[in-house]
Amino acid sequence: MTFPSIDDVAALQALYGTPGEASLAKVATRITTEYRRLLEASPFFTLASVGPEGLDCSPRGEAGGAFTIHDDKTLIIPDRRGNNRIDTLRNIVRDPRVAFCFLIPGSKTTVRLNGTAIVTADADLLASMERDGQRPRSAIVVTIGEIYTQCGRAVMRAGLWDPARHVEPGSIPTPGDVLAAQTDGGIDGRAYDEAWPDRAAKTMW
Repeated sequence: MTFPSIDDVAALQALYGTPGEASLAKVATRITTEYRRLLEASPFFTLASVGPEGLDCSPRGEAGGAFTIHDDKTLIIPDRRGNNRIDTLRNIVRDPRVAFCFLIPGSKTTVRLNGTAIVTADADLLASMERDGQRPRSAIVVTIGEIYTQCGRAVMRAGLWDPARHVEPGSIPTPGDVLAAQTDGGIDGRAYDEAWPDRAAKTMW
């Protein structure tokens, strides 16, 4: 099935009209006092990047904050242990453009941030981000281009923080189920799922 596409910006703008004053006035080019408070309340965000192979969107999270506000134009993100795919890092090394969406548990407000980034392995910086005796192997230094709040409609429509809408984990496929299906049983999905909690606990940082 194919659908007609809108491929002209003027036609798109005619469809949606002019943005409201508030949607433009909220945009800042630095971390203001209010934006700092919102960011500091967020333990989870997604980080989008782009490279020659395409796009990537990576989840990042840490109780107490998965980043440091270095100054009103700079965020620093430790690259904690993960799957070693380094999709985000590989993209940033070749194209510095990044975008973020910060979630705040219990709040309808989300924060969007666009900017540029570099990857660094500066020893002193990494030492300052040590957690439970583990230093990140690199860090992402973000220079802020713009930051603004997003209206709460998406969170409200999703019922994101409503416990009544939370999914029962046993009702959906596990990572092991996915691996087993993708490898036609070559990877033992049940064994993977059973081993993962202990492995994650030992390699959290």
